[in-house]
Amino acid sequence: MRPMPQRLRTNVKVKNSLFSYTPFRNTSLISACLLASALSLSSCAAVTGANATGKTSTSSQKSSGQLNSEADFVYKYLAAEVAGQRGELATSSAIFYDLANTTKDASLAERAAKVAAYGNVPSLTIPAIKLWSELDPNSTEAQQAMTEVLIASGRLNEAKPHLEKLFVKEETRAGGFLYLNNLLNKSADKAGVLRLVQSLAEPYPQLAEAQFAIAQSAMAAKQNKVAMNALNKAEALKPGWSVAALLKGQVLFEESPKAAIDFYREFLNQHPEANEIRLNLARLLVNQKQYAAAKSEFPLILQYAKDGADKNSAEVSAVVGLLSFQSADYAAAESYFQQALSMGFKDADQIYIYLAQSAEKQNHNDVATTWYNKVQPGQHQLEAKISLANLIARTQSADKAIELLDAVDDLTTPQQIIVIQTQASILAKAKRDKEAFDLLDKAVKNLPNTPELVYDYALAAERIQKLDLMEAELRRTIAANPNFAAAYNALGYSFADRNIKLNEAIQLIEKALSLSPNDHYMLDSLGWAHYRKGNLDKAIKYLQQAYNTNPDPEIAAHLGEVLWQKGKHDEAKKIWGDALIADPANEVLIKTTNKFKS
Repeated sequence: MRPMPQRLRTNVKVKNSLFSYTPFRNTSLISACLLASALSLSSCAAVTGANATGKTSTSSQKSSGQLNSEADFVYKYLAAEVAGQRGELATSSAIFYDLANTTKDASLAERAAKVAAYGNVPSLTIPAIKLWSELDPNSTEAQQAMTEVLIASGRLNEAKPHLEKLFVKEETRAGGFLYLNNLLNKSADKAGVLRLVQSLAEPYPQLAEAQFAIAQSAMAAKQNKVAMNALNKAEALKPGWSVAALLKGQVLFEESPKAAIDFYREFLNQHPEANEIRLNLARLLVNQKQYAAAKSEFPLILQYAKDGADKNSAEVSAVVGLLSFQSADYAAAESYFQQALSMGFKDADQIYIYLAQSAEKQNHNDVATTWYNKVQPGQHQLEAKISLANLIARTQSADKAIELLDAVDDLTTPQQIIVIQTQASILAKAKRDKEAFDLLDKAVKNLPNTPELVYDYALAAERIQKLDLMEAELRRTIAANPNFAAAYNALGYSFADRNIKLNEAIQLIEKALSLSPNDHYMLDSLGWAHYRKGNLDKAIKYLQQAYNTNPDPEIAAHLGEVLWQKGKHDEAKKIWGDALIADPANEVLIKTTNKFKS
């Protein structure tokens, strides 16, 4: 079973729906409201508004029939504050909503909405936002919040009147269209979003930004012909607009990488100063392994960054360094990263990690260690420690690497899980499979389970031949996260490799590919499953596609084996030979080539 690469997750934040908001910080408000006898209802409501929005509300009006007394208002307000400070956000937002509904105070409705959103109380979030937008129709924030709620809940038609307000003022209309798809991208109904955007853009046929918004939504809806038509209109309305040109290149790339590269080059011939286009051209060239062509663009990219109005030379140097790294020109990458540092790149710790990785690739392990150790406490330190641990495991011992990670303090629970996963991976690479399994077994019993943790646990179980446990855990992972492509692939590949449940194996891997299209490991798995079923032509098709994307040694082993079975012995030998030159110690490759020696 082939594990899928996991991205490093070093910082898990609380998700604040709709708002960036931290409630209940101003405890002095409670003390102020305790002076109830000295405050009138309107003045206390004004304090509320100032706390929530930074300005005094003038909309609060109370009749004697709405609240029994000013003291009643203060009591309820205090109850909401205290509930919030205790973490009882549903109670707090409900009280604020009741007060807002009674007093018709927009600031209280805003407070209710923000507390409900922060506390993830959907039953109150929507009514509170609706009340807030009704009580303060001139509030851009309230209207935006209402729009986001309607979009997130799939009510696109209801969102349209709110969205139309983005385009009322001519001076902000273009910006509104550029922002439009940021608002709409949370909707799962991509075809519905496209229809909505086309409807919103219809009154403005001469606005390039409106055509650009159509193109964005069309691309998301997989309607590339519609996107190209809109982009051509935008180009005619606003010649030389690099933002639209960038998107056009992306649409063309889906049809043909060469078409995208040719388009970018043609655009740069007319607009050589369009540095973002040149940078994307270089990215495409690297992606297509045209490293020499990409490298020829780097000096121009850096020169235009230096001379341009953006003054972003440090950031561009870092990007060029990454492109050099991806091109396997590690010495050049190191030079560009150093240049970014000397120019004052803001995130120095990230550059230290890049420099360490460049040094590792050149087998300058002492230099790499020095760079990793320069990373300061903060968002990148765990990433640096994990990378350093992997270096130590490779060059010294697994035990020293594990000791290093054991010494890392002040970890959140998600970070603890990452450390345990890394330690288990180090043990697995050292062929200490039982220890890796035991470590993960303890973790799944004592820590909150995540799909990624259970996934790693399943892989560890497979390595010690606990196949029933492996299958059960992967199915549990899929149930917990139906969009976890790697879990489908791992289970399908396990069945294919053991030559069992082949129909289900193909279904599982096809599901994985639907979630992660063109993934080379998953294409390899699908090819291997078809090989097991005797579908040699299909197997070669998928394995060749996987190998063209990434000539991984195990993919080479599989492709060679299928070609051999088709009688194409010379092709098989060449693929194996090339792979053995690149990775002479790969066990799967060695085992496969030995099996077919002749």
